[in-house]
Amino acid sequence: MSLRVILIDDHTLFRVGLQGLLSHRGIEIVAAVGDGKEGIRLAEELKPDVVLLDMRMPDMDGLGVLRQLRQSGLKMPIVMLTTSSNEQDLVESLRNGAQGYLIKDIEPDDLVVALREIVAGKTVVAPDLAPVLAKVVQGESISTHDASTSPFDELTPRESEILGLLAEGQSNKAIARNLGISDGTVKLHVKAILRKLGVHSRVEAAVIAVEQGLRSTREDLGGREAE
Repeated sequence: MSLRVILIDDHTLFRVGLQGLLSHRGIEIVAAVGDGKEGIRLAEELKPDVVLLDMRMPDMDGLGVLRQLRQSGLKMPIVMLTTSSNEQDLVESLRNGAQGYLIKDIEPDDLVVALREIVAGKTVVAPDLAPVLAKVVQGESISTHDASTSPFDELTPRESEILGLLAEGQSNKAIARNLGISDGTVKLHVKAILRKLGVHSRVEAAVIAVEQGLRSTREDLGGREAE
């Protein structure tokens, strides 16, 4: 299946080079631009399968573009492709609705695999940054959450189970298959989870789940560490 991608990056040589590399691997770059506002306009017009977005750009940076795309109501996956391994950039990207955070030294074939996994509903973080994310969210959980309370108190056992699978990056279809329930039932549970946690996306819910160590309780179902 060919993926339609918009690339937003202010480095012309990088845009041109990546466009060629991905095109040879069956990925269609429908637009490649260096300006964040132009990228937002094209994303709204062309409705790509994925937006690949640089973090450091003049005028409007990657986080600004990310926020604007989400505020515009666009639901397609947005992937940060950056040189930044900064902890705050990673966490802010996920909290603002990014479905992936990858470093620019990634191999082209690995990028293609990551893009396909993201379109299938998985959240993908550069492997080297998984420990950074774990360290950051553990630090945040100490400073921002009362140890006597949990954001999961209102969740039913089934909702907690589904949230654990979301935190592993599983799609609705994969969760439905694992639990022996329908896709529609999973969607209803996910909506309830987002409402009870007071968040707007699966990624935000997954980050909270990692903060609270929910994934560690799912070893019996083959839970994996963040990739």
